[in-house]
Amino acid sequence: MSTRFLDCGDTAFSVEFGSTIAPEINARVMALHGAIAAEREAGRLTGVVETVPSMRALLVIYDPMAATRAALQPAIEALLAGGRVAEVRSRRLTLPCCYDDAEFALDLDDVAERTGVSPEEVIKLHLASEFRVYVVGFMPGLPYLVGLAKKLHLPRRASPRVRVPAQSVAIATEMTVVYPFESPGGWHLIGRTPVSMFDARRGAEATTLAPGDTVRFRRISRAEYDSLAAEAERTPFDVARFVEVAP
Repeated sequence: MSTRFLDCGDTAFSVEFGSTIAPEINARVMALHGAIAAEREAGRLTGVVETVPSMRALLVIYDPMAATRAALQPAIEALLAGGRVAEVRSRRLTLPCCYDDAEFALDLDDVAERTGVSPEEVIKLHLASEFRVYVVGFMPGLPYLVGLAKKLHLPRRASPRVRVPAQSVAIATEMTVVYPFESPGGWHLIGRTPVSMFDARRGAEATTLAPGDTVRFRRISRAEYDSLAAEAERTPFDVARFVEVAP
């Protein structure tokens, strides 16, 4: 698997691992993201400001007064060639989701018809899927979760909606997304979570999910959704509440 280094202006460059969305490619992106973080914590790779992972590449942003691509690229190549690639720090989270209200699951029946299963089976397949956060972007906090059951793979809607409610859980291709804010969108809406993907009240921890996280969904009733949503209105959820604790 070839690796390419590409300039991104005069203060950043991209390390590209491939041209497709694939678990092995994203794993390499996240591993390098973790390795560079470890090097920085150890006082090495001076001048790196931050790294931003995407589905198939890692953006390396640096301070041009303290470093150059010419100096940083060989150090990163040495990390890759020497096998000094750390495992990314990740969490396993379970997010509550209400599928049982027509207001939330506007496309559930259509997804069922197009995939040849019942609406209940659509829900069961979504609940059985284990997702990995490949990237967070487009809007603050919006996670792209890869791992949807193959039976549910569909292209995006032919006609996007002008307004999709915040916290809608939606599917398209092999992915699920959760809308952090009301916005236009062309994904198929099958449920809604009371957990905001971005809550500025949490300060530096405003974003709920991070690249590398593993996510599953837990089915809740409309009554439980309303109770949790009311709680979230009063005070922001501590994300640790939804993190699975290893036995």
